[in-house]
Amino acid sequence: MDARLAEVVGPATYAVAEQYRRSGLRWRVLTLPVMVALLVTLIWRQVPSVQGLARLLSRDHLLWEPPRRVSQQALSQRLRSLPAELFEAVLHETLPALAARAAARERSHPPAVARARARFGRVWMVDGTTLEHVFRKVGLLRAGVGTGTAPAGGKCAAVLDLASQLPVRIWVGDAPTANDKRWLPALRDLLGVRPDDAGAAPAAQPAALTRGLLVFDAGYYAFAFFDWLTEHGVGFLTRAKVDAAFEVEQVLVSSPTVRDRIIRLGKYRANRCRHRVRLVEVQVGTAWRAYLTNVLDPAALPLPDVVDLYGRRWGIESAFLLVKRLLGLSYLWTGAFNGIAMQVWATWLLYAVLVDLADDVADTLGVPLERVSLEMVFRGLYYFSLAAARGEAHDPVAYLAAQPDLGILKATRPKRARERLDALPQELKL
Repeated sequence: MDARLAEVVGPATYAVAEQYRRSGLRWRVLTLPVMVALLVTLIWRQVPSVQGLARLLSRDHLLWEPPRRVSQQALSQRLRSLPAELFEAVLHETLPALAARAAARERSHPPAVARARARFGRVWMVDGTTLEHVFRKVGLLRAGVGTGTAPAGGKCAAVLDLASQLPVRIWVGDAPTANDKRWLPALRDLLGVRPDDAGAAPAAQPAALTRGLLVFDAGYYAFAFFDWLTEHGVGFLTRAKVDAAFEVEQVLVSSPTVRDRIIRLGKYRANRCRHRVRLVEVQVGTAWRAYLTNVLDPAALPLPDVVDLYGRRWGIESAFLLVKRLLGLSYLWTGAFNGIAMQVWATWLLYAVLVDLADDVADTLGVPLERVSLEMVFRGLYYFSLAAARGEAHDPVAYLAAQPDLGILKATRPKRARERLDALPQELKL
């Protein structure tokens, strides 16, 4: 894992070093490459404190950095003063290289994902999460002990590629109660749409949906956002609100268990969606599930794919769970937002490299990435290190792929899968 981190993250770190110099920061002992190596190691090896990290640095090579002696005070001061934006730059410099590695692997994708990628080019999941509470005994919050509930560390939003599970962009904000829509301007920039782009067509002539497909939950539910996506050629898929007001303009499918209709959202002219959307309603068991998309052509986004793709949006919730519980982001080890942001971006950096490793294992086994447990890959590295120390293993990918007892492959439950399939309407079993 150290070698993979050095191979992937090291070049990105030195690529951002010029930005470090332009910021007028001193190039002395705790430079940007040293701090990136330190923070990633702190998360990867789960070092419990800055003091422990200083001890580790004085005794061991950390990724690409040789041992060196620094005081705990100097390290703590550097964590407070080094601009967190540099870690953001390292993360987003690393992600394209990991995406290229994922694209080069010959692994299969589920049919719905493969069809969506062929039709839209890119399929992204978008969501946000509130960071954990900061302990009042930490950093600048010591004076507030006993004054009430500890404050939350802020909020994080993520865009993940649905097929590769790799992050595309991570944002961090210091307002834990802020609405997820605060990141919509940044999301528009990420989609590569300029204000003067030709895709900004008149409302009566929406652009062709050729800029990708976004899958998101109700946190981004807004008529203005729906219209903007349609006018700029971006498809979307989300859950419909139960109390949404709409007018039906065309019925595509109508059966006792499935309804597929073209509708106009909004009850009054002043607050209506300018563009039509598609409302898909499916009865699963005794409950109805409703989905909205601006992909009006069922041939481009078939009914089964609507349900399948939105169900895979849970992958971003699993990613939040992994970075918080497995990689330690549930414990914020600083009270200053600059340090919190550095920890968030360093944790997502380690998550991306872990996904890359798991994808290698999936490629070796010839299975989709979703069949591989990222948690057990992470925990299985401990057993690889023991085998490597005994001289019995040299390649972690080959070792993990050859150890079925480590739980690398998720357990299959045929009975539960049959029950889920039986609960679906016949129209979704094609």
